[in-house]
Amino acid sequence: MSIYDKLTKALSDRDIDAYAEIVHKDAVIVFHKSGKTFSKTEWISMVSSIIDNPKFIYDSSRCVYENDEILVSHDFMSYPDDTKEAVMHVYTLKDGKMIRIETGATPLD
Repeated sequence: MSIYDKLTKALSDRDIDAYAEIVHKDAVIVFHKSGKTFSKTEWISMVSSIIDNPKFIYDSSRCVYENDEILVSHDFMSYPDDTKEAVMHVYTLKDGKMIRIETGATPLD
């Protein structure tokens, strides 16, 4: 199963353990807009609180490109504060896991 398939299944199932399993222990997560970075522990905590909230909706996703080194996806997400964003994710892969995650989001009206 591809990383993209594992990722979308984990998010769809709201399974934080499955999500954490595909994040490399040395992962760095970068928010494009702010430049803020997170460790795996910080990121998993944040993702857990998001997917535990039923008002977080992973509206749709598509894999733009994936190979053994990189995954690029484009997603539409709805958040608990009733905002929506189009989000581009770029995942650098190592050892079959996501070692670097960069996001860029565009608010939708």
